[in-house]
Formats: sequence, C-alpha cells, structure tokens
Amino acid sequence: MTGDTVQKAADVLKSHRESIDRLDAILVYTLGERFKHTQAVGVLKAQHDLPPSDPAREDAQIARLEDLAQRADLDPAFAKKFLNFIIAEVIQHHKKHQS
Repeated sequence: MTGDTVQKAADVLKSHRESIDRLDAILVYTLGERFKHTQAVGVLKAQHDLPPSDPAREDAQIARLEDLAQRADLDPAFAKKFLNFIIAEVIQHHKKHQS
C-alpha cells in the first residue's frame, strides 16, 4: 500500500467514525425521550392501579420491531433482544412507581 492509499483509507475511516458518533448521540437522545414517555406511562398506570406490564402490547411491539428491522436490513433477532432489554427496564420503572 502506498502512503496515499493509507491516507485515503484513514480519511474514509474517520468519516465513518464521525457518522457513528452522531448516530450514537441520536440513539442516546432518542432513548432518553422514549424513557420520559414510559416514565409518564408508569405514573399513569400506578395512579389507576394498572399492571406494570402489558404482554399483548409487548408482543405486538416485538413483532413490529422485527418487521422494521427486516426492512432496515438489521438482524431481527438483535432487534428483538434490544427491545426485550428496553421492555424489561421499563417494567422495572413501572414497578417502582407502584411501590
């Protein structure tokens, strides 16, 4: 490899990393916004003595996310694991509101 080729590769790598960094920021802010809403849902459920989890909604959301993942060329199994992680965290928050 020539020095020019290595520099071009380094420039492309830098560009990819900058995009990844911006996307990571978007993910963090998006999750923050999502959890603001799920916290509000948890308070509402606690005020009205509703259960902290809704298995039918969770199943529908998982199916929806798997479909979105396929269309986005993302591994649906990964998307399902990711949503299950988020749902588990949300349920824990909802249980805290009920105690």
